[in-house]
Amino acid sequence: MKYVLVIGDGMADNPVPQLGNKTPLQYANIPTMDELASAGVLGSVRTVPEGVAAGSDSALLSIFGCDPRDYFAGRAALEAAASGIKLVAGDVAYRCNMVSYEDGGMAFEERKILSHSAGSIEGELADKLVTALFDSPAFKAAAEKAGMAIYPGTSFRHIAAQKNPDIKGIKLYPPHDYLGEVIGPLLPSGCENAKVLKELMGLAFEFLNTHPENEARRARGELPANGIWFWAEGETAELPKFADRYGKTGGIISAVPLCHGIGVLLGLEKITVEGATGELHTNYEGKVEATLEVLRTNPFSTVHVEAPDECTHNGDTEGKLQAIEWIDSRVVAPLLRRLKATGEDFRMLIMADHKTLTSTRGHDGSPVPFIIYDSRQDRQTGLRYCEQDAEQGVFIPDGTNLMDLLFENKELVV
Repeated sequence: MKYVLVIGDGMADNPVPQLGNKTPLQYANIPTMDELASAGVLGSVRTVPEGVAAGSDSALLSIFGCDPRDYFAGRAALEAAASGIKLVAGDVAYRCNMVSYEDGGMAFEERKILSHSAGSIEGELADKLVTALFDSPAFKAAAEKAGMAIYPGTSFRHIAAQKNPDIKGIKLYPPHDYLGEVIGPLLPSGCENAKVLKELMGLAFEFLNTHPENEARRARGELPANGIWFWAEGETAELPKFADRYGKTGGIISAVPLCHGIGVLLGLEKITVEGATGELHTNYEGKVEATLEVLRTNPFSTVHVEAPDECTHNGDTEGKLQAIEWIDSRVVAPLLRRLKATGEDFRMLIMADHKTLTSTRGHDGSPVPFIIYDSRQDRQTGLRYCEQDAEQGVFIPDGTNLMDLLFENKELVV
């Protein structure tokens, strides 16, 4: 028996007026996922516990059987694990996004944040800019005084690590949840070390705003990568080993450090596919091949696609629809075809990790639809893969049960 988990990050949503009050999943052309929803078990699951901030960090921990109320030590610490960054006791890691602030003559704190990803900046340029920033005399001196080092992420997602700071009471905000808002109230606050981070962010703007690469981006009609944003603070993280808990080995195919970090800490193999970007245009076919390669020697594999989430954050509804349709046609359909061709029984869990709302461009922690398809069964319910139909199926109040249900360690009562 083989087991596959397919995660379309943020593809669940609420009804969207411009889509005729349908959700993107209802509106999109996804015949393969609809077929599996009818043949398998369709339902909804709460992946983000009540009272926990909605995000891929909390949701993915739940999906892999780790209650975020017990195991969440900060997103940046999870991502650091993916990069092999060794945090010692007392160190703190932060996600350090390249971001875009609005242009104009206003003071730094009066600017609005326009993009959490600096307009989906390409990885090589993002690395070049953040490296130049940390090498610039004024910023370098301030960073060294703060005990901070940078680890470029080959995308807008960098990691910064700080030696032994006191972060008690610190307030840092995820930039993707506040797009279009004035940054003053969102800048680091709550403790003395927050003032250090805020100063670094101001210095970064002074250096990056007039950097020749950003002037060139403006000339091309692109958003400038004229800031950095610290958030998702975390200390050293540990997770229970997946093989010990479920008796299964496997790997995680993703372009996102968070997924890889969780996988590394769980003891699953980290798989990076050439051309996988975390954006709409990514190597879907390469991810399918990597998934099948993992399954040749392991019973379990996960393929994660970030595109629906990024498109929603960017306000790109057409892109979100395209991402969902490509997950169906370029990931789920070929996986289904190739797995059936082996003649071996298999089970697939297909789901969003959380909702990312078109209305707000931010995350939401309400339940998301899932499919568990078993190649040995064909229930023919006629239900489609969408939020509305999922409400007619089973409800799982705790996402940490999903792996046990996929592996048939617990009975899925229909």
